[in-house]
Amino acid sequence: MTTIDDVARLAGVSTATVSRALRGLPTVSETTRIRVLLAAEQLDYTVSPSASRLAGGKTGTVAVIVPRITPWFVGAVVEAAEEVLHAAGYDLLLYNIGGREHARTRLLHKSNLPKRVDAVMLVATPMRADDLATIASLALPGVTVSSGTVVPGWPSIRIDDQAAGRTATEHLLHLGHRRIACVWGDPDEEFGHPAHLERHRGYREALGAAGISPDPRLDIEVRADAEGGRAAIERLIAQGELPTAIFANGDELAMGVLIALRMAGVRVPQQVSVIGIDDHDLAGAFGLTTVAQPAAEQGRLAAGTLLGPLAGRARTGEEPDPVILPARLVVRGSTGPAREN
Repeated sequence: MTTIDDVARLAGVSTATVSRALRGLPTVSETTRIRVLLAAEQLDYTVSPSASRLAGGKTGTVAVIVPRITPWFVGAVVEAAEEVLHAAGYDLLLYNIGGREHARTRLLHKSNLPKRVDAVMLVATPMRADDLATIASLALPGVTVSSGTVVPGWPSIRIDDQAAGRTATEHLLHLGHRRIACVWGDPDEEFGHPAHLERHRGYREALGAAGISPDPRLDIEVRADAEGGRAAIERLIAQGELPTAIFANGDELAMGVLIALRMAGVRVPQQVSVIGIDDHDLAGAFGLTTVAQPAAEQGRLAAGTLLGPLAGRARTGEEPDPVILPARLVVRGSTGPAREN
């Protein structure tokens, strides 16, 4: 069986140079690259990813740190990122740290991460201030995706969550709604996230611009999932009169809201309109009006930003500007004109 050593001998270069040439890295001259490719073709050699990685002193692996593996957004980002990285010859190593303190401590302080991976991607994972120094000390290239954390020197990919919350609320206001509830994930809850707070700010901003004072009884903080949406409706029903519209600041919350309303015999949107944020894969099946964020595109862009540093191309010393992708309103059947009072 032909090995990378055979190609190196025929081409008159080191095995590390063969590895770099066959992976298309920019640190090999065109003359040398052609010589290596001709030698590989002559010997009918097919590159072995594991051998190439060892020769180059790299692991060929990217760490992807997530809070949970179950949320739709996390799955969509990771799947899209994996497609890009796999095409470039890299594997993913998934770290699901959740709210488990021991998992976070083990990953950042005891896992010897720099010897296991070549780069790090933070997906929807806020980091505490005392973690940032540890992350910086890893001396690895990285990127954040909707993480709520700014890591010095790392690019970030996200949407403008405050603008998304404002867009959702303005849609309801344009339909004539004035009693609009906000059901949102508690950012201090175990799996909370700063995006919930930003979307809530957008809600309040839109109400203020319309001359509406927020009603604290319509401001419901719950766990950011379908069960939280169900619990929010129970609280609103217990208060008496329902609002004419509900902004749930995540689609999974909104789905729980829809299910609970329908179980309570409340017609959507004739009696109560509902809007979310995300454009979850099931949003269309639920007929949910939402503000769509491009989750897969965020994953692809994040992976793409790592390919340069992984190939040995150093970034400039300037702090990278965040990449903020646009969100768009998708109107379906869960919103309609305000009912007559």
